[in-house]
Amino acid sequence: MHTVFRIGEIRKIDEQSPLYQVDLKLTSDDDQQLRQLTDCIREESSGSTGWYRMGKLLLQISQFDKAEELYTALLEQASNDSDKAFIYHQLGSVKQDQGQYKETASFYEMSLEIYRRTLPEDHPSLAPAYNNIGQMYYNMGDYSKALEFFEKAHKIKEKALPPNHPDLALSYNNIGGVYHKMGDYSKTLEFYEKSHKVKEKALPPNHPDLASSYNNIGQVYDHMGDYSKALEFFEKARKIREKALPPNHPDLAISYNSIGAVYSNTGDYSKALEFYEKSQKIREKALPPNHPDLAISYNNIGAVYSNMGDYSKALEFYEKSHKIFEKALSPNHPDLATSYNNIGEVYYNMSNYSKALEFFEKSHKIREKALPPNHPDLANSYNNIGGVYNKMGDYSKALEFYEKSHQIYEKALPSNHPSLATSYNNIGGVYNNMGDYSKALEFYEKALKIREKALPPYHPSLATSYNNIGQVYKNMGDYSKALEFYEKALKIKEKALPSNHPDLASSYNNIGQVYNNMGDYSKALEFYEKDLEITKKALPPNHPDLADSHLAFAACYERMGDYAAALKALRSAFQIQQQAFQEGNPAFSFTYSRLGRVYRSMKDYSKALDNFEKCLAIDEKTLPEKHPDFGITYSNIGDVHRLMGNYEKALAFHQKALNIQENIQCNPLECALTYMNLGETYREMKDYSKALTYFEKGLEIRENKLPKNHPDLAVVYHNMAKLYLATQKYSMAMKNIQQAVEIAQEKLPSTHPHLLEYKETFEKIRKKM
Repeated sequence: MHTVFRIGEIRKIDEQSPLYQVDLKLTSDDDQQLRQLTDCIREESSGSTGWYRMGKLLLQISQFDKAEELYTALLEQASNDSDKAFIYHQLGSVKQDQGQYKETASFYEMSLEIYRRTLPEDHPSLAPAYNNIGQMYYNMGDYSKALEFFEKAHKIKEKALPPNHPDLALSYNNIGGVYHKMGDYSKTLEFYEKSHKVKEKALPPNHPDLASSYNNIGQVYDHMGDYSKALEFFEKARKIREKALPPNHPDLAISYNSIGAVYSNTGDYSKALEFYEKSQKIREKALPPNHPDLAISYNNIGAVYSNMGDYSKALEFYEKSHKIFEKALSPNHPDLATSYNNIGEVYYNMSNYSKALEFFEKSHKIREKALPPNHPDLANSYNNIGGVYNKMGDYSKALEFYEKSHQIYEKALPSNHPSLATSYNNIGGVYNNMGDYSKALEFYEKALKIREKALPPYHPSLATSYNNIGQVYKNMGDYSKALEFYEKALKIKEKALPSNHPDLASSYNNIGQVYNNMGDYSKALEFYEKDLEITKKALPPNHPDLADSHLAFAACYERMGDYAAALKALRSAFQIQQQAFQEGNPAFSFTYSRLGRVYRSMKDYSKALDNFEKCLAIDEKTLPEKHPDFGITYSNIGDVHRLMGNYEKALAFHQKALNIQENIQCNPLECALTYMNLGETYREMKDYSKALTYFEKGLEIRENKLPKNHPDLAVVYHNMAKLYLATQKYSMAMKNIQQAVEIAQEKLPSTHPHLLEYKETFEKIRKKM
């Protein structure tokens, strides 16, 4: 043995000095781990000449431009097929690391063509060629092709190598990685565990490659939603790395990063930040300032701040990450597209949809140039753009982009891949917003079927499916079905997530909304309290979700007629939004709308009008001209004018609402509400024929779109009963009020204000007959 030391710790002598102190420990001649490491390095750095060894080294230290320059010079001097094949192969590796997949394919194909022409089909030299081509297809998102080439490489290795050779472990690992991308987690685990068994036999117990193996297995459990198992394997990886590596080694940063991801997924954002920052500190010390791994660290920290609702901090870290990517990568590198995408997501969460669209489209342009047309990342781009159009109320555009995304997923992924479920889910969401509940259910159920097959029974994505189906049933007025699915979602979350996870809060909020719609206000408040308690513990005091919790209370208090409590809750929501958002953010629009509703119920019509007009002013600045929300706001303003006796103004605003609702693709139930408001206006104006026309239009939509016992149908029947009472058509009045009472008795609690009002109208009609 030569004189070899283990590096213990590297640290600056002091802050002013440019010198570092390195603590060393002398190894002995019988150090088994050192012997294995030396043999491994000799094998990895082997090559026919020094220049060839230099090229390999440049690749290993990520000096891709210099490696390309060297291999291009060597290619000009190459005199035989063997050297050319090797150099083409290495140039392919350079291009792959640079993210230039088309050039990668060209070099690998030239290399493979020579090898196939000059070597027998099971020659060991073909294995790395097949392996790298497999890696290329993996990066391009063509997973079936990647699997084909990884398996070709594996067959050669199985014949040529002893059963515990580390290259076999690498082969199992690559195949496992493809199954991971394809969403087949049981197959992934099978191959990762095969890889791990080989490594356990071939390597010493504290070898860093064993840590990588534990880390990979942990990632599978993380994606399966089994966060305790994931953490268990990530911790095993970390323990090895802390023993085997110096404290500032980049692989330790990977471990801290993985552990941070689990805490982020379980909603423990302070813990997530702690580990992501540990990872960042190591990378800042160990890597050059423009290294892409440092950008990944900034990116992860940005994601945590985004989840915490601190969007300015999130943007700060995403932009740090982006600057590194711009310097370190080619302008069309896929990682740069991911960076634009992340910034777009922050603007999306901030409801700045024009900015979000700008960044999503930048991301999309890079992916179109850099990736093949069926790459899943392109589907992700279409998906994000579709999400913006959905929020902007342009449902036809949203469907167009979601369907583009879905077509790619269908071609690129197996039929039960979780991403296909997400795709069905998104399309279902648009139909839900459009009020086409049967279509929404159809797509949500397709998503559920995939998730039930592909995921373990307590995966959070299954809860998402149950939640979405519950939401459709709630919108359809089938509250017992809505509760059934919301409670299924809650059971999964209670088992899969820690007790203070924000997703648990959202489940309590959803169940509270159902009880609120059913008029069971004490139950609604009970679940809203649970939501608020978790949200206060889990999130910072200015997080937008906390404002949403207060808005839920406001809606409940408004229905209960406790307007003082409703106003208090709305002011709490407004104060949080003022801290979380800039003035004029669309979030304020909803709060002003709610304030308008409360003041309208309090008969303070000037304040109601003031708030509805503030809502309109924000919508005019932030939404496209024909957004469905304008229809709702115009109708609300029109209703206040009706209550103030300004019937001409009321009619003008209701007509403005209809001009939007009748001419764009939106939820027809919103149009039905405007018809109802117009009917009420004409009824008060004693123009009973026009009133009846609009009531019937509203009734037709609600009868087509809602179950026959939906409480909103009872509202129409009640309004028509009052109309027939005013026109002395008592038998028609009785028929309608009986329908209203029957629905209310079936669907609402006995103390619900609507039921009491219907019974009062029933008595008035009965006395007239």
